[in-house]
Amino acid sequence: MREKVLHLKNVVKKFGGRTVVDIKDITFGTHGIEGLIGPNGAGKTTLISLITHKIGMDQGQILYYKNNKEIDISKKRLDEIARLGLVRTNQIIQDFASLSIRESLLLSLATSKDEQLYKIFNEKKFRKAAEQEINEYLEFFHFENPDGHALSAGEKKLLDIIRCMLLKPKFLLMDEPTSGLAQDQTDRVIEMMKTKTANNEMSILIVEHDLDLIWKVSENVFFMAEGEILIQGAPDEIRKNKTVISKYMGENYAQNK
Repeated sequence: MREKVLHLKNVVKKFGGRTVVDIKDITFGTHGIEGLIGPNGAGKTTLISLITHKIGMDQGQILYYKNNKEIDISKKRLDEIARLGLVRTNQIIQDFASLSIRESLLLSLATSKDEQLYKIFNEKKFRKAAEQEINEYLEFFHFENPDGHALSAGEKKLLDIIRCMLLKPKFLLMDEPTSGLAQDQTDRVIEMMKTKTANNEMSILIVEHDLDLIWKVSENVFFMAEGEILIQGAPDEIRKNKTVISKYMGENYAQNK
């Protein structure tokens, strides 16, 4: 068990009068890799968007713990939260079509004061400092042409994951991180996640429908349905839980496993 990274209290979000997230009291980050599962419409992606302030809460408090300090991030901006080390990957990838893979990664390392394209790409000192780390990731994931553009959905997904890793997050939220990836690339993403968390570089929360992946990598799993986190526990406990089976997995899946 680790020290908690996030503590959510009475977090509520409604759309059109319907409550889509209603979290009374929950902590994340007490294990290296945690999973968040649940049926479509459970509120999982909305919850991640609330934590990172991509969307605002209707009520509640989110506390973030870093360097033995408690930081109330309930009203902080998206960019402020990212700078604190709380970062998310994206389910739907948006990219700069005109930038190569390498250039896009270089841009992700720029500070806000240096975030002008001409400054980044012409600054030799900045490029040299970033080049080694970027090359390590590009070689690890075996990009066919790092100086070309990310064309496939898989390459764009990997590009998004690497950008997040370059920010050196303390807590990384990953929304369907292996969707669209070939098996060899999925294996590399899993290897990287396990290495980073084993070295205590970060904690990770994965939102994923691929239950085999969840059981394989997670040390702790949260089950969410109808806006609430109903159960949490070790993967084997969650997999056998009657509520999870009836509301999500189905008897056939449970019996086959």
